Amino acid sequence: MTEQTSPFRIANFRAYWVSRFAMTLAQYAMMLIIGWQTYTLARSGGMDVGEASGQLAIIGLLQFVPLFLLTPFSGLAADRLNRRNVGRATVFLQLLCAAALSWLTYIDAITLPYLFAVAVALGVARAFSGPAFSALAPNLVPKAILPSAIALSSIAWQVGMIVGPAIGGYLYSVLPFLPYAVAGALFLVSIAALSMIGDVPRSPIVGAERPIGQIVDGLRYVVRNKMVLGAITLDLFAVFLAGATALFPVYARDILQVGETGLAQLAMAPAVGAALTAAWFSFSPLKSNVGPKMLWAVAIFGAATIGFGLSTSMPFSLAMLFIVGAADMFSVYIRQSLIQLHTPDEKRGRVSSVSMLTISASNEFGDFFSGSLAFLIGPVLAVVSGGIGAIATVALWARVFPVLRTTRTFDPPDALKQETPEQKLEETIP
Repeated sequence: MTEQTSPFRIANFRAYWVSRFAMTLAQYAMMLIIGWQTYTLARSGGMDVGEASGQLAIIGLLQFVPLFLLTPFSGLAADRLNRRNVGRATVFLQLLCAAALSWLTYIDAITLPYLFAVAVALGVARAFSGPAFSALAPNLVPKAILPSAIALSSIAWQVGMIVGPAIGGYLYSVLPFLPYAVAGALFLVSIAALSMIGDVPRSPIVGAERPIGQIVDGLRYVVRNKMVLGAITLDLFAVFLAGATALFPVYARDILQVGETGLAQLAMAPAVGAALTAAWFSFSPLKSNVGPKMLWAVAIFGAATIGFGLSTSMPFSLAMLFIVGAADMFSVYIRQSLIQLHTPDEKRGRVSSVSMLTISASNEFGDFFSGSLAFLIGPVLAVVSGGIGAIATVALWARVFPVLRTTRTFDPPDALKQETPEQKLEETIP
């Protein structure tokens, strides 16, 4: 067998990467404009900054609720059903959302209730797409290059976060309906790429036979595996507290006063730092002291968030957000590698669903928290207090989960060192 040195040498992974990249571009183009339209409609309707920030909180909550309710079942779907088919169905639902928003914006009929309804639909789609895409990636490459595949998959996500807001912000300034129209085309590309992925090895579900029992089995594994539990919940609380992205429209319009193009730049800055970090790891994977480095990365994430919250300078704000993105990607790379390599394949869908639920709690519900806090105490104090909370979370988690401080490498425990679909895949690659 010829050793594989790059995941891109594998056709299935190339198709997967294109699909995730196109989907992420479309998602972040849409999400930026949904937030901007929500805040602008609220301000134009006579709401003050605090009340309009509350509307952004509602958008976050409406996306989180379906994610919270459906994620346990979506993880089971990723383990029991064809992951490619689940992915295609979720991308198609997002395509319908893009088409609806494009038409409503084109005929100048967009309203807050329409935006709220689409937020719910996007929450349903993302509840199922996250576990399906996350659980599919490890089945496409040999185990030896899985960390590189995770880094490259993160690049697809992070570069999508860079270009997506640019597509949204700049195209909106040309014609308001264009971001949604382009997002729809990108969703079509994502569906086509997913359809090019051939059959991949899968491990059968073992243990509980009933669906509810299988869901509980996945949750039980997360709770009992302190490495997985600590890594997942660290992200949950740190990003939940320090999530400033929901307030970008507030900063762009009323604090930094940089308008739509400035909004796009604010959204791009953390993704640039994240993408460069992911690119570095794709060529030079991290090998030592992974646990302590993850904790330090989250602490730096919180400190840079404080800097952004206090800034009234656009260049300094962009610099702080660059550091936020780089630090976040550093911790994401370590966390996702640990979770994937410390989880048996037959549980990856359900464990990924738990991970996606915490990500959703930290992002969508975090948006609700940030918007609500901005309504109560103002946007600047909301962002600064969130950064302080993230640093405090790191200090607490280092004590509650000492395994995070003592983990040196990505190597899983001996119990997981058995033949997996990735190893079977290695045997089939010439």
